[in-house]
Amino acid sequence: MTNQEIADLLRNVAAALIVKKENNFKIVAYENAAEVIEVSNIEIKDFWQQGKLQEIPGVGVNIAKHLDELFKTGEVSYFKKIFKDLPPAMFLLMNVSGIGPKTAYKLCLNLKIKNPKTALDQLEKAALKGQIRKIDGFGEQSEKDILNSLNQYKKREDRMLLPFASLLAQRVIGYLQEDNPELKIEPLGSLRRMTATVGDIDLAVATNKPKEVIDRFIAFPEAREVVVSGKNTARIIHNNNQQIDLKTMRPEAYGALLQHFTGSKQHNIHLREIAIKKGLSLSEYGIKKQGKLKNFRLEEDFYHALGMSFIPPELREDSGEIEAAMANKLPQLVETKDIKGDLHVHSDFLIEPSHDLGSNSMNSLLKEAFHLGYEYLGFSEHNPNFSLHTSEEIIDLLKRKKDKIDKLNYSRIKKIPIYAINSLEIDIRPNGELAIPKEGFKYLDMAIASIHSSFKMNKKEMTERVLHGLNHPKVKIFGHPSGRKLGERESYELDWDQIFAFCLKNNKFLEINAFPNRLDLPDTLVHEAVKRGVKMIINSDTHEINQLRQINYGVMVARRGWATKKDIINTLSYDKIKKVLNLKGGE
Repeated sequence: MTNQEIADLLRNVAAALIVKKENNFKIVAYENAAEVIEVSNIEIKDFWQQGKLQEIPGVGVNIAKHLDELFKTGEVSYFKKIFKDLPPAMFLLMNVSGIGPKTAYKLCLNLKIKNPKTALDQLEKAALKGQIRKIDGFGEQSEKDILNSLNQYKKREDRMLLPFASLLAQRVIGYLQEDNPELKIEPLGSLRRMTATVGDIDLAVATNKPKEVIDRFIAFPEAREVVVSGKNTARIIHNNNQQIDLKTMRPEAYGALLQHFTGSKQHNIHLREIAIKKGLSLSEYGIKKQGKLKNFRLEEDFYHALGMSFIPPELREDSGEIEAAMANKLPQLVETKDIKGDLHVHSDFLIEPSHDLGSNSMNSLLKEAFHLGYEYLGFSEHNPNFSLHTSEEIIDLLKRKKDKIDKLNYSRIKKIPIYAINSLEIDIRPNGELAIPKEGFKYLDMAIASIHSSFKMNKKEMTERVLHGLNHPKVKIFGHPSGRKLGERESYELDWDQIFAFCLKNNKFLEINAFPNRLDLPDTLVHEAVKRGVKMIINSDTHEINQLRQINYGVMVARRGWATKKDIINTLSYDKIKKVLNLKGGE
């Protein structure tokens, strides 16, 4: 089961408990666990295999036992008991905005909706026929609201990739600031925490003129529909069907609003527990003590008032950041400005690769990298297609690439003062062998080894495959290590204890791939690597020149994983990284 499927299952359990009027604490426990698992960037199955389910925030002893049973048998006897006598269709109806567990249950019973596959269509037909308003507790307006929510649900897209959500949010922010560049606007929720995928976009604005801001917001040219427009909040539906919410707050209380709606839920719950012990209560308006509310213009001051240092949004997942902040031991997280180079870039050099070719010349990529302030750029095109070339042809292609890069470096000072590094992204075959002839390695400065096929090998076989591929002395980096593609493909199975240990012992580096549908290594594995002292590198995996700037998203993943400059090797100058990677050119 995927994390999303497990999260949905736990939410269904919570809903069933609500309908059956079970203990509220039990209900909240399942809801919290579902939320944590849904946004986790590592497979919960991996935690289970390592016997670490209870290390997941929000997963207590009982839920861990149920998940253990689920992974072992494919079902949970307690869940079957809870779901007994409840219509399966109710859980699908709960996906529609405004329909909670009790409402969904009532609709299913009165409209005789049983089959999840036809539930939405049955509900829509009932609404169009005026049947919902006849149910006790409903009326004409609630029927209309359900019909509107159904229409919106059918149009809604899945969660957005972080880069897409970020760019959309920036377009809205830019539009709002056109007439007022000083207007302070920040994203909220999972977008501000920079999670790999984002649901709806939420924005916060500091203003004493909320009506002016809201009026401009609902006039956003890309808005397909204005859902609601109030005194301090508004909601629109974008042309691509994404929901965008706006919240306004007086500048003197803006810091508290930011903190409250950035989350995560678990982080805020933990903060409230600390506040209660201090005789304080927290809200989006500030901190109340003995009935007196104190506002906070700055988020930093909000945290200081609770006796802790400021916690960067990316860390707010209740994974130890609060304890570290109270002890003043939070790390100084890596920043985009710290990056000195990018070692995973695909140019248009005609190497006749096994996978996609880059779109731009080495010269143009070097110029762009220089404008970004880089000292070096690694050209890591995919290896030549082994099935279409002889060994001699592959070696000839590698020789020609080496000659090209040697000439670029020879003219470096006069033309583009940046070092070109001759690398290659090489497939690790299912048997662990690397997809170029042995002789070809002497024409490379270094190599990245990656998995691009046969993803469903078992953990033991895949781990042996990877370790065999990484063992070559010219291979320095394990590319997009988990193999996931967000929204397309789950990670393959690896024994990360072995991978971490091998990298640490053999001076190998794990890539944090910044490509939008990868963001791989996932942040939870980044955090584990940091704790074990395993070094990483943030690369863009550029195939088109503008993608060089996407490295920022890799930095966000690194920050969520608690990484500092010392954990990321491409924060080093060229002279230093050359020594770390043992770059000697051809041998």
